[in-house]
Amino acid sequence: MEYTVNKLAQLSGVSGRTLRYYDEIGLLKPARINSSGYRIYGQKEVDLLQQILFYRELEFSLEEIIDIINQPEFNQTEALKSHSAHLKKKRDRLNKLIITVEKTIAAREENLEMTDKQKFEGFKEKLIKDNEQKYGKEIRNKYGDETVDASNAKLRGMSQADYQAMTNLGEEVFELLERASATGDPASELAQELAAKHKEWLMYSWADYSKEAHAGLAEMYVADERFTAYYDKKVKNGAQFLRDAILIYVGMQ
Repeated sequence: MEYTVNKLAQLSGVSGRTLRYYDEIGLLKPARINSSGYRIYGQKEVDLLQQILFYRELEFSLEEIIDIINQPEFNQTEALKSHSAHLKKKRDRLNKLIITVEKTIAAREENLEMTDKQKFEGFKEKLIKDNEQKYGKEIRNKYGDETVDASNAKLRGMSQADYQAMTNLGEEVFELLERASATGDPASELAQELAAKHKEWLMYSWADYSKEAHAGLAEMYVADERFTAYYDKKVKNGAQFLRDAILIYVGMQ
């Protein structure tokens, strides 16, 4: 079975404009161009488009998808198994959020009481999901699945009070980062207070602390452009200053 752009767009729900863009960036090339100049897609391209849509549903960027499908060891069957596992996890997270919302609605309409744990379960799951989506691969490669899973379990078991305290402390870290970076000295008393607060903030989700792990995470803040962008959008050159302050801090422990 072969498809033109318009027919494949109707079949998949992806716009013709998007299919042409996928061709332009090398993500999904047509099998051939016919004598009339139309892009023609075969079964191989249809299967690949399905993979692309699965990855998009899991919020992978187009650049990440191109890297994945161009790997020599890329296997569509194994990819489908991976999609299934990730989509089931996503379904479970969404189900928890739906339950939380429905319980909140019922509590408001029927004047029922919700426990603090019930109120925040869905939000904690979203935080875990966002962290996994953005940084999970790198963090798991660096620290291992067991460490990351233990951290997620600690976060899931967090009380409302601790969750709020962690959130407040995260805001305090950024406030200190802004003030400390203005001094230009990562060894200053203010910068070392920043590093100590950063450690305190980490311990809300970390199962165990080590100087090596703290230093390794600090290095990732500079080595990984996503971490760098996260801190630098708050404070100019914030990622590097925070890294330097932490390295001095752990070196003095």
